[in-house]
Amino acid sequence: SPPGLLLLTSFLLHVKEDRASPTRLVCDNRLIQKYIVEAKDMEKKVGQCQALPALRCPAVLPLVDFTFQQWKSKSNETKRREILCDLALLLGAAAGAQGQLSDECGARQLSQLYRHANSFFLLLQTFSWEAGHWEPSCSPHSMEQTHISSIFLTYRQLVQGKLRFFFYDLAKASCK
Repeated sequence: SPPGLLLLTSFLLHVKEDRASPTRLVCDNRLIQKYIVEAKDMEKKVGQCQALPALRCPAVLPLVDFTFQQWKSKSNETKRREILCDLALLLGAAAGAQGQLSDECGARQLSQLYRHANSFFLLLQTFSWEAGHWEPSCSPHSMEQTHISSIFLTYRQLVQGKLRFFFYDLAKASCK
């Protein structure tokens, strides 16, 4: 996807060579705002598709709500790992739903959501403040949903909430 590829390419071009750290990408608040608008658009477009069937196999989605006080008390590495866990679960839900969906409109939106979420997933794997690599052994709080629109709602909430605040925190720490 050009937007997802653009996000990853932009980031990789601005990563410092000594270790992955946020630079101009997270310093420009307009970029995360663009992804919030795109998440809202995808959610709106899937709502306009013809009556989408309920999922035969429920999608397991992360619970992405949080309190601001709890969020502020976490290290950037903890936040990054939490978002990676949420994205891993969301990617699994989107992939599972794609296999159950025959509607072209819904499938197109789901494919776009998957590409965008995967771009964020790959991007966040490049950040690390602790030794070692991220292991997919996390168990975020989750819920089962049978409505495809729930996947889009969860993605929008994740981008609008945790991801936006994470990029804001990174920008505060590293932008001049």
